[in-house]
Amino acid sequence: MKSKSIRGNWSLKTKKFGSIPVIFLCIFFFLSGFFGSSLFSKSQDDRPRSRFLESTNEATQNNLLPAGESGDNSITSIPFQILSWKPRALYFPNFANSEQCESIIEMARGGLEPSILALREGETEEQTKGVRTSSGMFISASEDKTGILYAIEEKISRATRIPRVNGEAFNILRYEVGQRYMSHYDAFNPAEYGPQKSQRIASFLLYLSDVEEGGETMFPFENGLNMDGSYGYEDCIGLKVRPRQGDGLLFYSLLHNGTIDPTSLHGSCPVIKGEKWVATKWIRDQEQDD
Repeated sequence: MKSKSIRGNWSLKTKKFGSIPVIFLCIFFFLSGFFGSSLFSKSQDDRPRSRFLESTNEATQNNLLPAGESGDNSITSIPFQILSWKPRALYFPNFANSEQCESIIEMARGGLEPSILALREGETEEQTKGVRTSSGMFISASEDKTGILYAIEEKISRATRIPRVNGEAFNILRYEVGQRYMSHYDAFNPAEYGPQKSQRIASFLLYLSDVEEGGETMFPFENGLNMDGSYGYEDCIGLKVRPRQGDGLLFYSLLHNGTIDPTSLHGSCPVIKGEKWVATKWIRDQEQDD
């Protein structure tokens, strides 16, 4: 019994000592695999990611299609924000720099005259007095010897995807304290204004100055609001865009079917403090005489 007991104990000890190398081997392979995978992943992370970006850019450049006579051989990126789908209104931050804005103000300052309105059939200036109280002037890019207006015009055509020859001359406007433009449409309804040779598709406003208070561009019918017939075209309500120097605002006056978008009604809120300068570019569906 004793020898059996001793033999049993020896067998147990032998199994214990025999399992130790196995444990060490397991630990060895585990650590080898762990450090090996770490080194591999580190080598993968150490690869210069910029090279992938560079190759992507190179591929993009190499895959550009040959442009037509009026196209571009490069890709243009102009950041924008969608403000609204009804009306289609887009905001372009830092569209122009401060030097460009100040230059446009200076070239217009000496030629400002009271702004006028396109009158409906049977309407008189006396009846529309107070609707638009700003002052302004028209100037085309061909009249600007500095080339600033041409550069802005070219950028607007890329932002709108409409050729620059479809744009009217710039209307440079100044709003002083208390001055405003009551809500209106930029497109001309033939039922009110008579037959039109061409129609305004869109408007691009380039804000040339900051305004301390007031002077927002407003869309009172944004997303179908306030269209129950109670709006009097004077209240500054709805979607409001505060002027900031160098920023641009694009909105479309026509729907895809060519009819006037009723939600494109807009106006300029009264300036409360400061002075508002803006360069307006109306864009039509046909080429315009420069």
